Formats: sequence, C-alpha cells, structure tokens
Amino acid sequence: MLYPTLRHFGPKDPTPLAFLKQAGAEGIVTALHHIAVGEVWPVSEIEKCQEEIAEAGMQWTVVESLPVSEDIKTRSGNFEKHLDNYRQSLKNLAECGITTVTYNFMPVMDWTRTDLDFRLPSGASAIRFDRVEMAVFDCFILDREGAQLDYPAAIVEKARTAFSTMSQATKDRIVHNLIKGLPGAEESFTLEEFKQALAAYDDIDADQLRAHLVSFLQAICPLAEELGVKMVIHPDDPPFPLLGLPRVLSTAEDFRYLIDQVPSESNGLCFCTGSFGVRADNQLSLMVEEFADRIHFIHLRSTQRDEFGSFHEAGHLEGDVPMRDVMINLLEENAHRETPIPMRPDHGHCMMHELNALGDTAPGYTIIGRMKGLAELTGLQMGLIWE
Repeated sequence: MLYPTLRHFGPKDPTPLAFLKQAGAEGIVTALHHIAVGEVWPVSEIEKCQEEIAEAGMQWTVVESLPVSEDIKTRSGNFEKHLDNYRQSLKNLAECGITTVTYNFMPVMDWTRTDLDFRLPSGASAIRFDRVEMAVFDCFILDREGAQLDYPAAIVEKARTAFSTMSQATKDRIVHNLIKGLPGAEESFTLEEFKQALAAYDDIDADQLRAHLVSFLQAICPLAEELGVKMVIHPDDPPFPLLGLPRVLSTAEDFRYLIDQVPSESNGLCFCTGSFGVRADNQLSLMVEEFADRIHFIHLRSTQRDEFGSFHEAGHLEGDVPMRDVMINLLEENAHRETPIPMRPDHGHCMMHELNALGDTAPGYTIIGRMKGLAELTGLQMGLIWE
C-alpha cells in the first residue's frame, strides 16, 4: 500500500490535525507557511511543527512546499542569497529527519483556477478552470498587451461577449480567484501589482526559464544528495502557458529533459495525476512506468476536460485520469521500495456545507471531500492487491 498522507496548512488551517488523523492519514504534508519565501527555515520552527503533528499521532512526512523565490526563477535580485538560504533550509530539514521536499517552478502563480465554487450535479462543488473566463480576465480585465493572440479566435469572441454582459460581481469573483494562486495573495495583490509580477518575465521564454530550473537544480542537488534529500518537482498547474508566462514541466518530455540535464538521484518528481492529466497527450500510466524510480511523492486526483480547454476537479475515480491503470503501476513500483511512497488525495469536493462548519479552508482542501477521496483510493488499492 502507498503511504497515506493529507495536507495541512499549519496553525491557520481551520481543519484540526485530529480530523486528518480520523480521516485515515498516517503522515502529514505541510510547510512553514509563516516564513517568507527566500528566508531560512530554522531548526526550532521545523521541530515545533513536527511536535504539533506528533501530538496528533502522525509525522511530518513530506515538505510541500519549500518555495523557490521569484528571484531564483528569474535569476535576478537576491537570487544568490536565496539559493544560500534554500541550501541552509535543506540542511535544517535533513537534520530533523525530513528528506522529501516538494517545490515547483511555475512563474508568478502556484496554480490557476477561475471558479472556486463550481456546482456539480450532486450539489457538491469543485474548483474549475474556465478558459473563457480566463480570456475575459486576460484580454479585457487585465488587458494584457498581446493577450488576444494567445487564444483561439472563437475563445476571444466568447470572452468578448461574456465580458460585455458580465456583472461586476462576476468580474470581481474571477479576479479574486485568480489572485488566490499568487504567493502572498492574502496580503491583497492589486491588478497593477499583478501586471508588474508578469512583467518580470517579459524577456524570459520557456527555454530561458528551463535553463534557470536546470541551474537551480545544479546548485541544489549536490547538497541534497549528500543529505539524502529527494527534491520532487510538482508539474505545472494547469500544464500549458498562461498570461504570456512560460511553462517548463507540463509533459513527459519536460521531465525527461530535466533528468538528462541533472541526472542526480536527488532530482525527483512529485507525480500529480491531476496536473499532468489535464493534457490528453500525457499518457499517465506510461509516465509512471518510465519515471518510476524518480517518483518520491504522489498526488492522486482527476480532472474532467471539455472541448474548450476548460476543466474541473472530478471525483478521484472519475474524470479523464485512468486511475486504475495508474494505480497498478504505482503499486508495482511501491512493491520494490523499502519504504512506501507517500501519497495524498489531492483536492476534494466541497460537500455537506463543510465550509460553513470549518471556516475558510484552502480551495480544494475541505476535509470531507478529501476523506472521501482517500477512502476511494484506499479501496482501489485493496481491490488491486486482492485481485
């Protein structure tokens, strides 16, 4: 069996750690969210977090995430200092026995959704990326130069029509939801600040950003190997260019290139079926076969695409992800490991009015929806093992 974990967002998370234990988690995936990006994670703060999780009967299994600063991604400003601080944080984590570290290399935004309360036929809700609403924001609210060239003409026309009749409340909702994906968004980014963040990538295309990722890993992996730390990169979410920003980890070929350039054993993958699964050209079960020895952390979720390039979070065993085939290959790899691969059910539907009961949980991280996902994925594993 894969090692069951759930994500927690620290002291500000309205879902108590005890609830995650009751939901079936043995390990916790978390980060020191209160420490600014680019700063060192002190041993004392790591140990404090470990103690809180241990008191709830679990262990801090995976870091998600130790963020890579925008200065490192653009190789500007304080990037050398931030690299030094990153290396020190890895040393401190390893000293505390935490050796699986997730990160991503997405420019500006960690993830992107336009609707955080998309109603499903069941009455539950999911998070959704709507391509027309994205074009409304990009072309007519943000009014980014050249934005209309990045969309099919039919999508631009749909967006133009939608924008012309859209209420201010809907426009505000789209802006609010997109800014939710910005690090530090709680401190209220403005549209002008958003534009400034995008402008930092005006002269950085996909090839340049990919080179920056390789440079980052070349600077980090020798130490990570020495410490026994596995660096696991999370794929782009969604896995295609947005807002004129480049993407560098959206396909199997992207990760192949990364291994070729940085063959270090510490250069690993956080295999997210939801992110990779948004693209029909990603053959997920084959990707597990190919990269099996590089997968050190697993996100299991499914998405449902439509013909316009929009998608929403489907049930964990539904949607476009061939979860059974993926699980067969993951279990095959897991059987060869001395330590089971940590897995978490990523995202979950909001149901039974749980937001009203628990407060402002992070989008996709309501407890009942994730508990349902973990139960389904556990049942799938047991069924395959018993076959």
